[in-house]
Amino acid sequence: MRKLRRMLFTAAIGVAMAAVTVFPALAIDKDIVILHTNDVHCGIEGSIGYAGVAAYKEQMKEETPYVTLVDAGDAIQGAPVGTLSEGGYIIRIMNEVGYDIAVPGNHEFDYGLDRLLDLSTQLDCGYISCNLMNERKGSAVFEPYKMVIYDDVKVAFIGVTTPESFTKSTPTYFQDIFGRYVFGFKEDADGTALYKCVQAAADSARDAGADFVILVGHLGIEGSTDYWSSESIIANTSGIHAAIDGHSHEEFTKSVPNEDGVLIPLAQTGTKLSAIGKLTITPEGEIKTEMVEEVSEKDARVQGVIDDIKAQYEESLKVVLGHADVALTSLNTETGERAVRNAETNLGDFCADAFRYMMGADIGIMNGGGIRASLSAGDITYGDALTVFPFGNMLCVAEVTGQQVKDALEMGARLYPEENGGFIQISGLTYTIDSSIPSSVVTDEKRNFVGVDGEYRVQDIYVGGEPLDLAKTYTVASHNYWLKSGGDGMSMFVGSHILKDETMVDVDSITSYISEYLNGSVGEEYQNPQGQGRITIK
Repeated sequence: MRKLRRMLFTAAIGVAMAAVTVFPALAIDKDIVILHTNDVHCGIEGSIGYAGVAAYKEQMKEETPYVTLVDAGDAIQGAPVGTLSEGGYIIRIMNEVGYDIAVPGNHEFDYGLDRLLDLSTQLDCGYISCNLMNERKGSAVFEPYKMVIYDDVKVAFIGVTTPESFTKSTPTYFQDIFGRYVFGFKEDADGTALYKCVQAAADSARDAGADFVILVGHLGIEGSTDYWSSESIIANTSGIHAAIDGHSHEEFTKSVPNEDGVLIPLAQTGTKLSAIGKLTITPEGEIKTEMVEEVSEKDARVQGVIDDIKAQYEESLKVVLGHADVALTSLNTETGERAVRNAETNLGDFCADAFRYMMGADIGIMNGGGIRASLSAGDITYGDALTVFPFGNMLCVAEVTGQQVKDALEMGARLYPEENGGFIQISGLTYTIDSSIPSSVVTDEKRNFVGVDGEYRVQDIYVGGEPLDLAKTYTVASHNYWLKSGGDGMSMFVGSHILKDETMVDVDSITSYISEYLNGSVGEEYQNPQGQGRITIK
């Protein structure tokens, strides 16, 4: 009988988009409501906030007993409340809100895999992910799916984590002490391994009696690797009835065709709790998706927990480090859009300068994706600095050749004009990107740099006013994420001679640079929001 019911679903779903008929009727008389969030990034009191999520969940429970709350990753990183507790404060809040399903995003790994495993035991619902594998054991680190039973209806939630976690977290977290990969995400050159993994999880869930299979992925669409995107997974699998997504910070509800041409609802809620996703399965057999962008109530109990946590760390965040006469921005001031991942900005210059000056290097380099907030004119506090650098990376100095520098710049510019977290903000160096030249960067299956198979887009590279010498050795200041771990695919640096090894936390470079080099004040040298002309685009 179950096989027949699944066939009815496939026949019916192809005739509608926004709300699709699944069965003639379900064996329950109330809606199944699946609320979902993604990419909260420590936005505990955003426009809706966790207290608003908890209140809305309780409101839904007044209408139906079948309510489930899902998070699609990147909850525990992005602000001091996450950094100072290595995610622990966020886990405590999520438990109070009452999450039922959670998937690790790439930033769940930012405090190390051991810390994530520890947090998974603290999170009441734990994590699920079908494709995070211990390659040596040949088994998944977490359960691939979780079955939720609503009286006589079974719904399986399958977790999927982006393989971009290799380069968008810290690669060494997934390696042993010899640099050999122990953990993987079913990554390969075209997505086939990931599709097979998700399909196997879906088949297993249905064999276990699932009436519905919901994909909960931290995968993304815009700016994500195409063949690892949520749309690509849906297009290359069957038997998944709806999908919840994260990673690309988009807000949408849509329907996309699966391998059989069946339209599958897909939704993502943006970032920092700007909306709550609501996926409804009705007794009449329809699946509906919508965004809840306003919540009038706040849950007092959850808000009390948030207030208690804030009181524990906020005093230390109020300490003033210095003063800024100008705003330091990661944005394009004309459009208001993020710019630091595809253009020079004065904040990018400032961060790279802090690295170079504090470490005494020829060159300072900073990944645009590591700059997470702007600094307003006025007093700069420790809390402000932590919003810019929330990751807790450690500063290093490496000896590298001019060729390695050129390769790194090319790797960072390969996606221009698209955003790229590996786009390089620089100090002590200038360069040009010729956007008319198509990128010929070659990467491996984990998106690590392999080489350049053609003409370089980066040109006119000068260090200290002199042309870059490809054979010369330079000292480069950056963080361990790039120089030691090859983050953002910057594998050309791995194995370089480290002259200064993890000497200070990245956020402290801001503190010390302002006090020791700028006499406590960020002034006119950073006046231009678009920077000092270090990067030229043609």
